[in-house]
Amino acid sequence: MLTTPVMRCLKLQVPGIQVHYLTKSQFQPILSVNPYIDKVITLKNSLSETINELKQEKYDQVIDLHHNLRTLQVKLGLKLPVHSFKKLNFQKWLLVTFKKNLLPDKHIVDRYLDTTAHLGVKNDGQGLDYFIPAGESITGLLPESHNNGYIAFAIGGQHNTKKLPNHKIVDTANNIRLPLVLLGGKEDAANGDAIINSTTNKQAINLCGKLSLHQSALAVKQSKGLITHDTGMMHIAAALDVPILSVWGNTVPEFGMYPYYRTNSGAALKAKMFEITLPCRPCSKIGYEKCPLGHFKCMEEQDTRRIGELADKL
Repeated sequence: MLTTPVMRCLKLQVPGIQVHYLTKSQFQPILSVNPYIDKVITLKNSLSETINELKQEKYDQVIDLHHNLRTLQVKLGLKLPVHSFKKLNFQKWLLVTFKKNLLPDKHIVDRYLDTTAHLGVKNDGQGLDYFIPAGESITGLLPESHNNGYIAFAIGGQHNTKKLPNHKIVDTANNIRLPLVLLGGKEDAANGDAIINSTTNKQAINLCGKLSLHQSALAVKQSKGLITHDTGMMHIAAALDVPILSVWGNTVPEFGMYPYYRTNSGAALKAKMFEITLPCRPCSKIGYEKCPLGHFKCMEEQDTRRIGELADKL
C-alpha cells in the first residue's frame, strides 16, 4: 500500500515507462488491479528461478523499496543499475533501545519516492492507491440498521502488542452510539464473536473472516470512519480517503508509517492518532506477542470513551 504512490508517479511522469512489480503471492490481489503496474511478478519457491524469470524481461534498472537480504540477492543476480530505499535501521534501533529519535520527520512514502528522484519523479500529492475491482459487493451483508451510516473497526493486527485487548475494544464499542462493523481476517473471527457477545452496542456486527480483502475495503469505503490499530487496513482507509482513528501500542508514528492522505483531504482533518506517552515506547519497531514489561499500559490506558465520542462525531 505504501509503495503505490511510487508506481503511479513513475507511470505518469516517465514517458513510455514499463513498471513491473516483484512481490509475494499473497499481495498480488492488491496489485493486479492497479492500472499503474504493467505486470506483477510473484516470488517463486526458488529465488534463482525468480531471478531467471526477471532476466528474461531485460530491465533497464531496479528500484528496491524493500532493501533486505532477498532483494540484495535479486539485485546481485540481475547486475543492473539500482536505486535502493534507505531503511534507517540504525536510527530505528536507537529509538527503540535508547528512545533517542534521529529519524527524519518524513513519511515513509516520501522516502520511497526519493528512490525515483534521479528519474525526475516528484510527489503528485495524490496519496495512496487502492483499487476495488468492479463487481465487488457487500450487499446483503449489512443489516438495515447500518444503511444510514456505521463505524468500521479493524480489530486485528499482526502482533498482540499492536492491538487493543478485547475488553478495551468492548469498552470502545460501548461508547459508540452509531452502528458498528467489526472487520478482520479468519484469525480474528472468534475475537469478533466474543466482542459482540460482550458489548452493549446492539447495532454491532462481526464480519471478521466473512469478507475478502476487497470486500473489507469496500466496507471501509462505505463507512463514516475507521477505528484501527497500526495495520494495513489503516493504509487502505487512507487510500480511500476515509477518516481514521488510529490506536497505537508498542509502535510509534515517528517510524514514518502513520496514515498518509492525499493533499487537501477532508478525511485527514477528521483523523486522529491515539497514543500514550510512556518511557518504554516504542519497545519494538514491529511488535511482540505480549508486553515485555507485563503492564501493557500503551493499550490498557487508552481512553476508550474519547475514541467512542470522536467516532460518533465522524
